[in-house]
Amino acid sequence: MKLGGIALVVLVALAACGGGRTNVKYDPAAVNGPAQARWDFDRDPVGGLPPGVTTYSGSWAVRAEAGTPSAPNALCQTGTATLPALTISDAVYADVAVTATFKAISGKEDQAAGLIVRVQDKENFYILRANALENNVNLYRYVGGKRDVIKEGKATVPSGQWQELRLVVRGNHLQGFINEQLVVEGTDDTFMAGKVGLWTKADSETCFDDVEVRLP
Repeated sequence: MKLGGIALVVLVALAACGGGRTNVKYDPAAVNGPAQARWDFDRDPVGGLPPGVTTYSGSWAVRAEAGTPSAPNALCQTGTATLPALTISDAVYADVAVTATFKAISGKEDQAAGLIVRVQDKENFYILRANALENNVNLYRYVGGKRDVIKEGKATVPSGQWQELRLVVRGNHLQGFINEQLVVEGTDDTFMAGKVGLWTKADSETCFDDVEVRLP
């Protein structure tokens, strides 16, 4: 059986990305998130997850962590997975600013902390990633389970220290900040609204505290 030119192009494209497809569930009409929300995990049970959290991969749990910006608890990822991720609630946002403090504790392959926005499902969202082993803060598009760089930025990301990471999205414009310094920005039109959450990579042991979501 012969394939037409268009059909052949589609099959080749799907094969190149492992069969993954862009899944767009949310548009700005679906926005229902509050103007501001905050999670400090201090009233959540140790060893469990905060209410409303949905984990996609990794080993996430609230634990007591010395030196947290707001004592005594943090939400930590301690397992090994390709791209550990979760959504912090079911609220949907379009333009949004997400801020969290994080501490990259250990990891031989990676020591990463990330914020994710406009999450459609476990395989489709935007990522702002800080990496203590590479000293960079990058923006990624994660589509159909395949991660592509939107823009890379260099920044000092010390291991074992609490720092602040912020991702601001307005329209198709994404900006990444570390410790209140703008270090990376780019544009992309794939996703216009979705959920928000946290992310790490590979064997990263990373803790998060004081997660805040607000309209920019």
